[in-house]
Amino acid sequence: MGRGSATVGSKIDFATAYKRFVEAHMREADGGRQGRLLEGLGHAEYRFLENVWWPAFGDFTDLYPQYEIRDFRDGKRYIDFAFIRDRHRIAIEIDGKGPHWREITKQQFSDHLHRQNHLVIDGWLVLRFAYSDIEERPRVCQQTIQQLLGRLSGQSTRVLQRLSLVERELVRLAARTSTPVTPRWAARQLNITPATAARHMRRLMENHWLEPVREGVRIRRYRLHSSRSHLPI
Repeated sequence: MGRGSATVGSKIDFATAYKRFVEAHMREADGGRQGRLLEGLGHAEYRFLENVWWPAFGDFTDLYPQYEIRDFRDGKRYIDFAFIRDRHRIAIEIDGKGPHWREITKQQFSDHLHRQNHLVIDGWLVLRFAYSDIEERPRVCQQTIQQLLGRLSGQSTRVLQRLSLVERELVRLAARTSTPVTPRWAARQLNITPATAARHMRRLMENHWLEPVREGVRIRRYRLHSSRSHLPI
């Protein structure tokens, strides 16, 4: 769904960004997830966005509220927020001291732990935040998320080093240019032929380093793939 791109831009205020964020996901959700979004996010989830996520990042790119997953019993479960970028998946859960936790049974508590364990087995990274920390220590929560994303960014940077020299330079050109680039222009910058540039750019597109800017049915220009925009390229 463009990973929350409808809300990108720190020049708008939180209330406007939040409204667009939820509406964008409601338009593309269906089934149980759509119903949960129509009911609205809970108070704790709203305060997480307002106190923690928005001040730290200024947009909701790649963040998915009430993300639906299949659980270990082949049923449907929902993560408070899923952050999905590149090949990384982070489940973010908000825990409070409300009636839900006071009245939970032993079986429900056990089921809750199994759910988290299977998220980890399925390759998810899991972050849990107490509602009290969201309200009283939001900066600590922000730093936790930023530290994790910084580590993952470092891993993605090492992936960049596995590209060929020409491909790395093409990615850097796309990252440093405000407008989409053409194979002919890139060829002049790198002193290679347009055909060579076009071949490498198609490969980079297939591997999600570049994304095409379509003009009709033909692809004439490329830009850095949105999933790579966080990398220190």
